Amino acid sequence: MTHVPIRVGIGGWTYEPWRGSFYPPKWPIKRELEYASRHVSAIEVNGTFYSSFKPATFAAWRETTPDGFVFALKASRYCVTRKVLAEAGESIARFVGQGIVELGDKLGPLLWQFAATRRFDPDDIAAFLQLLPRTHEGIALRHAVHVRHDSFLVPEFVALCRAAGVAIVYAASADYPAIGDVSGDFAYVRLEDAREDEPAGYAPAALDRWADAARTLAAGGTPDTFPCVAPGRAPAVPRDTFVFMINGAKVRAPHAAMALIERLGAEPQR
Repeated sequence: MTHVPIRVGIGGWTYEPWRGSFYPPKWPIKRELEYASRHVSAIEVNGTFYSSFKPATFAAWRETTPDGFVFALKASRYCVTRKVLAEAGESIARFVGQGIVELGDKLGPLLWQFAATRRFDPDDIAAFLQLLPRTHEGIALRHAVHVRHDSFLVPEFVALCRAAGVAIVYAASADYPAIGDVSGDFAYVRLEDAREDEPAGYAPAALDRWADAARTLAAGGTPDTFPCVAPGRAPAVPRDTFVFMINGAKVRAPHAAMALIERLGAEPQR
């Protein structure tokens, strides 16, 4: 596998407005993953939140995409929408055991996204984080949690994630709080405020700033622009960094990703 310390991607690959704007005219729908995976270096899969897939499907995704490409999988809703997260063990095992290991070295982080209404309950969150498996069938698993309620803006939450080795998603959103503390051995960034009136979703200066932030994270630092809630910083060691263009003006997401990749000088393999 080609090591690409900073991967930049989009959410999914099936989106009708991308046909003719990102995908070439008359490009076959069944080949959209093939095309997308050669223009961005990662994809966050939202479909795994709503339903399970067969092992053969994950194997097909692996075979369709080039070396160095990575999928981040959003965890099943049955794991993260329940009232008591500490009771999610069976659902977590079902999600992890559906065949995701068929992705092999193209299996990226597992994204555990909480509802915007979920408040921080330290005991429940601590128990949930301990349920997240480190490996499955010999494949290492990496976990990122995406929280969207102000009650998580406390040092105790960061401490729990650091103790569990789980990354906290940094989400740049106009609607939800951002937590810039690094807590895992990789960084996961979601850029959620693209604008349709910008051809690349973001103004050139904004893309320059995000490129600088991604480089800082990959080098082991924390960008000065990231708001942190816990004292101290994570160890300054190089880390894999994932940046996804999500929501906002979704029609611009592929162009935003490609523009950021160009700034980082990390063109995906063709």
